[in-house]
Amino acid sequence: MGREFYLFGVILVKNKERRRILSLAGVDPLKLLGIGDRNLKLIEGHFKQDIVVRGDKIIVSGQSKRFDELSAVLETLIRIAADGRPVSEGDVLTVLQSGGSGGERIASLDESAVYYSTVRRRSVVPRSVRQKEYVDAIRDNDIVFAIGPAGTGKTYLAIAMALAALKHGEIERIFVSRPVVEAGENLGFLPGDLREKIDPYVRPIYDSLHDMIGAEKTQRMLEAGLLEVAPLAYMRGRTLSNALAILDEAQNSTVMQMKMFLTRLGVGAKAIITGDITQIDLADSSQSGLVAVSRILDGVEGIAFVWFGEEDVVRHRLVKRIIKAFTGIGVRERRESADRAGEGTGAVEGGREESDG
Repeated sequence: MGREFYLFGVILVKNKERRRILSLAGVDPLKLLGIGDRNLKLIEGHFKQDIVVRGDKIIVSGQSKRFDELSAVLETLIRIAADGRPVSEGDVLTVLQSGGSGGERIASLDESAVYYSTVRRRSVVPRSVRQKEYVDAIRDNDIVFAIGPAGTGKTYLAIAMALAALKHGEIERIFVSRPVVEAGENLGFLPGDLREKIDPYVRPIYDSLHDMIGAEKTQRMLEAGLLEVAPLAYMRGRTLSNALAILDEAQNSTVMQMKMFLTRLGVGAKAIITGDITQIDLADSSQSGLVAVSRILDGVEGIAFVWFGEEDVVRHRLVKRIIKAFTGIGVRERRESADRAGEGTGAVEGGREESDG
């Protein structure tokens, strides 16, 4: 039996099976392992190997070629928890993606605080490298497009950045808009005033605001004119100066609506446009304004595009698997559609494939 001392414990080798004991002395297990051991299960699923937690020790054993990588991942996460920082699922994914060397990357995320949530009593910070790229792009550009699947923090971080800019006096008001496709943008027949009419369609916006500043402060900002939430159609003819305008669910805007939104910006204004081109609700997805601008405005100075992928999802770990499954179905359906079109016309419908992103 061989034996060597290691930073967090010892390595024992017997019958070619390796066994490492990592100390958790001084570490809050809940901050490391997560509620219901979610973080631990995520690591076990990634490496397809059981991990034993016994008292203040973590025991890893096996003959896997990835034994050293697993140990490195655990060591990095233990260091994060030892500093008093709760380890999130996003942190686990970042470390897993880097093979255990993501500690410094996570530390740099903590240093990029966007806004302090008085409700949660903690800072809103990027939870992935892509999110940090997104935050930096907003700081450095007047118009930023964030494109990617649900759960990647596009809208939440956009609102956090807007609140921070308002707090620091960089803007005078915040404008948030969404295309109301389900109601056909024709809200006149619905009961109540404008806010009551559109409330069901913009509820995710209010959820983010309530999470960061609370319902009462949100209401005060609305009454004071510091915050406005309205359907995209209501922006026609307006000019937004010294404001930060957010267009959410932009994949459901038409090309003309997107042009209208972007040309509303006045002096001292900035814009953040978010959306997912795999979830277009328009009757003709090729008419999506978000799909169009990704081609038309790419490379224009002062405009940045940040592309999120399923690997950037920071919600429940199953969300990533769900997105991947549905993406696979979408790809197959588009291929089958192209094949059918090719059989009928003698040509593959390449333009449609491009318009779907």
